[in-house]
Amino acid sequence: MTIITGKQYTERIDQLNNEVWIKGERVNGKLSLHPAFSGILKSKSALYDLQHQPETSELLTRTDESGIFNFAFEQPTTIEDLRKRRLATQLWARKSGGTIGRSPDYINTAIMTLGSSHTFFDEPYSKNVQHIFKQAKKKDLSFTHTFINPQVNRSPHYLEFSNDNIIAAKIIDETDEGIIIHGARLLATQGGLTDEILVLPVGGNQIDPAYVYAFAIPSNTPGLKFLCRESYADTTVSKYDHPLTTQFDEVDSIVVFNKVLVPWDRVFLYQDLTAIGKIYTEPSVNILLLFQAVCRQVVKTEFLLGVSEALATMIAITDYQHIQEKISEVIITLEIMQSLLHKAEAEAQLNRFGTMIPDANPLMVASSYYQKTYPRLVEILHLLGASGFISLPTEKDFDSEIGKDLDQYLQAKNAPAKERVQLFRLAWDLTMSSFGSRQTQYERFFFGDPIRLASSLYQSYDKTTYTQQVSNFLHPETKEKN
Repeated sequence: MTIITGKQYTERIDQLNNEVWIKGERVNGKLSLHPAFSGILKSKSALYDLQHQPETSELLTRTDESGIFNFAFEQPTTIEDLRKRRLATQLWARKSGGTIGRSPDYINTAIMTLGSSHTFFDEPYSKNVQHIFKQAKKKDLSFTHTFINPQVNRSPHYLEFSNDNIIAAKIIDETDEGIIIHGARLLATQGGLTDEILVLPVGGNQIDPAYVYAFAIPSNTPGLKFLCRESYADTTVSKYDHPLTTQFDEVDSIVVFNKVLVPWDRVFLYQDLTAIGKIYTEPSVNILLLFQAVCRQVVKTEFLLGVSEALATMIAITDYQHIQEKISEVIITLEIMQSLLHKAEAEAQLNRFGTMIPDANPLMVASSYYQKTYPRLVEILHLLGASGFISLPTEKDFDSEIGKDLDQYLQAKNAPAKERVQLFRLAWDLTMSSFGSRQTQYERFFFGDPIRLASSLYQSYDKTTYTQQVSNFLHPETKEKN
């Protein structure tokens, strides 16, 4: 068992020769050299390298009788394990200001949770998921995932009855070797940039067993292809101009299964209508993923606070009360998110599979709160920078003959012009560029539809104690009799 370096990760992805399409063309050659993917692959490589650095390796790695492995593959069995997991997740997240939503620890957490809960699955699927987990842990594998159908018809009663025009990926056949999947799935962030893909069932009241399956397969499985959205990254620009986009644009993709054979030993849920609604909740996959996500969102809020304060200080507006009030909103958000995260961690309990699971309620509250609050944090940064975001020259402008003009007219009270523009470009890239706009939409719908998630919180939250308090207040005689 071993942990990989960034170089090993990059070479492994290049050697897979995954079928990745972008801008109407299939990527030929190394993905790590393609302008759309080189930035995010280099950034992920840096995360893997941190596993080997003396000052960070202890936090990012674990050891057991089989050797050393990445922290995300550890089954947490104590609250201290959760604390260390939080710190490790946030260490990785700070390398991107929380803007990489699918760092390796995200889906690796799902793989760990499923593998540690393998007795949830019937045989032989239980052995399959356990083996997939052990191999991922042993080889330090990376995963993308998909569990959303294409948005053809969002009616709750929409079904496809014809095999002549399949859209949503479904089982179309089974053989001695495995099941045959045909159709498409959304929304694989970093599709084609990972060793494997985890495919989970779409939630809801599923009535057609052809859509009920779960498996993990290599990203270069024949018939599997990733259709990427337009990349926001541009290798012709400098990090000065696009400090986040050039490094952290993850690129989202549609996953197409063209009669893909999924071997039986890679399947861990098959046409089990009773298990489809339980696979996320009983093994607690959703809660541990939410724990990872809130850890990252706390870091992202820290980053937003830092950018907001640095910008306000640079242009000397921090003495205004309305500026203090705005930045205080970011502070309040950070403190609320941190408190909810720590509450979830402190009140964790073991589930029936021996995994220490954070308290779901604070995490669900944090997720719903952040979906609504993040756009406001973006707006605050826009209001702080105001018209300063409109006329932003590039690094080449400063290096040209007009550089002296820019130095004269774009200086700030507390910084020279080039330094001022660099900070403003960071804030712009975080919130206003194509990359920044995607970040806002990503957080707004992270973990699903906000209304549905709020409804889930309402339905799962035990309100009995509070309604009983009201009853006791209105009818104290009843309480005395009891």
